[in-house]
Amino acid sequence: MIKSKNQYINREISWLMFNDRVLQESADKNVPLIERLRFLGIFSNNLDEFFKVRYATIKRIVLAGKKGKSALGGEKAKDLLAEITKIVIDQQSKSLEIHDDIESELESEGIFFINETEVSDSQAEFVKNYFIEKVSPQLMTIVLNDLNQFPLLKDTEAYLAVKMILKETEKDQKDKGIVENRYALIEIPKGVDRFVVLPREGDKNYIIILDDLIRYCLARIFPMFDYVAISAHMIKITRDAELDIDNDLSKTFIEKISSSVQGRKISDPVRFVYDKSLAIDTLEFLKGKMGIEDTDSVIITPLPVKGLSLEGSLLERIAERDYLMYAPYHTFSYIIKFLREAALDPKVKSIKITVYRLAKNSQVAASLINAVKNGKKVTMQIELRARFDEQANINYAEELQAEGVKLVFGVPGLKVHSKICVIEREEGDSIKRYGFISTGNFNESTAKIYTDYTLFTANEAILKEVKIVFDFFETTYKIYKYKHLVVSPHYTKSLFKKLIDNEIQSAILGRDAYIKIKMNSFTSYEMVDKLYEASRAGVKIQLIIRGVCCLIPGVEGMSENIEAISIVDKFLEHPRVFIFGNDGDPKIFISSADWMTRNLDNRVEVGCPIYDDDIKQELIDTFEISWNDNVKARIFNGEQDNVYKKNEQPKLRSQFAIYEYYLNKINSKKLEV
Repeated sequence: MIKSKNQYINREISWLMFNDRVLQESADKNVPLIERLRFLGIFSNNLDEFFKVRYATIKRIVLAGKKGKSALGGEKAKDLLAEITKIVIDQQSKSLEIHDDIESELESEGIFFINETEVSDSQAEFVKNYFIEKVSPQLMTIVLNDLNQFPLLKDTEAYLAVKMILKETEKDQKDKGIVENRYALIEIPKGVDRFVVLPREGDKNYIIILDDLIRYCLARIFPMFDYVAISAHMIKITRDAELDIDNDLSKTFIEKISSSVQGRKISDPVRFVYDKSLAIDTLEFLKGKMGIEDTDSVIITPLPVKGLSLEGSLLERIAERDYLMYAPYHTFSYIIKFLREAALDPKVKSIKITVYRLAKNSQVAASLINAVKNGKKVTMQIELRARFDEQANINYAEELQAEGVKLVFGVPGLKVHSKICVIEREEGDSIKRYGFISTGNFNESTAKIYTDYTLFTANEAILKEVKIVFDFFETTYKIYKYKHLVVSPHYTKSLFKKLIDNEIQSAILGRDAYIKIKMNSFTSYEMVDKLYEASRAGVKIQLIIRGVCCLIPGVEGMSENIEAISIVDKFLEHPRVFIFGNDGDPKIFISSADWMTRNLDNRVEVGCPIYDDDIKQELIDTFEISWNDNVKARIFNGEQDNVYKKNEQPKLRSQFAIYEYYLNKINSKKLEV
């Protein structure tokens, strides 16, 4: 085994390079202007989450006086923090340049962003009235100087830090003109549109950002202070979002998670973002009050599935054959239809489902409640530790439990990340099972923007094992054996290693050996080493990794037979697909698991083999379309420079091409199977 300093890419740095690919989308002049603005927002939100979780974890290691080299891929935690900070500062600087460029292009389209100093006389009345009617009633404003305790700033909320230079008081005059500053905070309200459209002037459209509108009206907020100058600058903090779970045995699991989520509100800040023109004295005042050290600063219309109508019975069609739904190219309505039909069908006796993230107004939850009201036994495994959705899941758990849904809260020490559902239906003298297994959440909101596969099946061998997974949730001390499903934490890693070994043997024997994998993230050094071993044996490996990738492709003697790309485009690439050549008879799996240590060893994940030949071909086809992307694909390499994949082939933007692929399937005149 080759061991060298450059054997792996650090996962945090790789993640920042993924976010850089998002930033590239916002800079791409071929992307519509509104989409470019959206990518800028995604970049910013991603960065918030990174600091909440990954940066916070590394900082904990530093504060604990540990080096953390083994956990951080051989890099010292303190050095890694410095490297992250430099990258983030460069990226944020780049994002500001992109924002300015977008504004310039909008101006060429007759759309102008103005700030508080550019409001014209004809716009002034509108701005003042808008402030009085819409903004002022929602403002939370706090004067800071005389407070004994600094107010608790909300995580990732935007504030305006206000500085007022007061006129000299009588005492000041006696003290030779000492001037007193007053400081205040204004929480930018979420209930008001961030972009305020002003009345048109001729053929020009004007927009003012809410922050600037508030700045324009500062005199209306602070009329009680006699100041000679006033200014306001945006600030924001990001807090440590890791959950510290209480070990109090007297508390229920829901109480522990609730308490931990509440604890996030007062957790330590890990990033302090502020306007670069914020006055030094204001900055020092705020940092002193908050206890922050310097080291802390830093649409496509969904298609139907061919042959699977939303009219009539889904269960009847699924009984005949398997179907694959690929959202958002296919409509998510099939999952809702499946659950609604199961809720009403008198022959359906039970429904079991896992839930990781639900939509705000979830039709999935409503369907399950409907099923209970129709006398079905409904069991839901709900993951209360789904990051950033803990409170929402607690609320749903309480609502569903009150309606009669049996809740299972998973396995001690293991997060449940699997995406499975099985129903039992009486047919004659026996029980027939129907179900679906997915790579993504059962969430109708994210299904519009995340790409994910869902297999609908009545395969008894597969669904019997899905039921066994639910048995494991309730009898966690018993480890079950699976002949079909690929289940973490007990079997995923070992099975995929065997499949890789099989390809290695094929390559040694001179046969065609290949592995094609599409995942979100790839950070397990153990699996990286296994692919390095396969590469050295001559196995051809293609990887499509959206986010973090710790493997370095194309290194002679280590990974010369491995190529890897990342695709960042309109939709978030979310599916996990594994294709093994198997000497001409490909073995193909979809899964909820990435190849990360947490997914392989510390979570309950479910992968499913694909047995239907047509669906196998469909997964191969869509993988190949993604692999041939030469518009939105970036190449992974040791330099991590996110260079675009370019070639002499006709331009192929895979997400659009996949939509065309499914559109052609629907329009084809082939007979239904």
